[in-house]
Amino acid sequence: MTDTTHKAAVEVIPAAPVPAPAPRRTRAWRGVTPWLFLIAPLALLITFTYAPILNMVAYSFTDWDGVSPELHYTGAENYQEVFTRPDLFEVFWVSGYYLAASAVQIALALYFATILSFNVRFRNFFKGVLFFPYLINGVAIGFVFLYFFQDGGTLDSVLSLFGVHTDHAWLGTPVSANTSLAGVSVWRYLGLNFVLFLGAIQSIPGELYEAAELDGANRWHQSRYIIAPGIKPVLTLTVILSISGSLSVFEIPYIMTGGATGTETFVIQTVNLAFRFNKTGLASAAAIVLLLIILLVTWVQRRLVPDDKVDLV
Repeated sequence: MTDTTHKAAVEVIPAAPVPAPAPRRTRAWRGVTPWLFLIAPLALLITFTYAPILNMVAYSFTDWDGVSPELHYTGAENYQEVFTRPDLFEVFWVSGYYLAASAVQIALALYFATILSFNVRFRNFFKGVLFFPYLINGVAIGFVFLYFFQDGGTLDSVLSLFGVHTDHAWLGTPVSANTSLAGVSVWRYLGLNFVLFLGAIQSIPGELYEAAELDGANRWHQSRYIIAPGIKPVLTLTVILSISGSLSVFEIPYIMTGGATGTETFVIQTVNLAFRFNKTGLASAAAIVLLLIILLVTWVQRRLVPDDKVDLV
């Protein structure tokens, strides 16, 4: 081999040129660009969420009536009145009906999500049927069920077809009225929990189901050992939403009964304090107390049921 051939054989291919670093101005724009996209949503969030909350906190220490331009600082008198008036906290007993309804709602949503996650007939149709009530406006639902439960209304007419005749006023007593309203909330919010559970179940790898079937596992075993651990984070979220929603019920009872016949909730009471009795300062203090209660319940629940990472593989 000649020297020329040897040199050609060992000749090293030069490395690709290293690109020059971007100019300083370009790098500055790259760092600023994400914040430019956040300006509009942050401005809306601050204007319509955090600023009103700060104003409400400020009003809770005054005697403002919501109309007069004058307001006087009263210190913690409003909070003292909230905690010393038993009638302001008695309405929380009404939330027990909605809390029980939330348990039924979660159980039904989990049942339907588990069934429809498998290959069954008309499952897309049933998915739409279950989710459709959540798309309807809450005011419209209130008026529809107001006529549904009235004397001689839709419910009494349907029962009469089966030979059941009743003179029971469904919204006439506290127990039956709160039970009826809680049932309406189950019908309306069932679709939301159903979609959350269904999405969590469908995110589980399909190979796990195939391996379980090869091992002889039936639907019950798959639900217990695959689906239940896989949806634990979503289940925790739905429980938190259900508890906070039960404490802050407003729309359905306000439209259907206005808080009459023992159906007044804490939020309805707060609205009445502000707009019917012109005690905006006291109402603001009550709203702050409700917010703190919800945060406390959420914190306790997160401590009792930590959001552990689930690894099914």
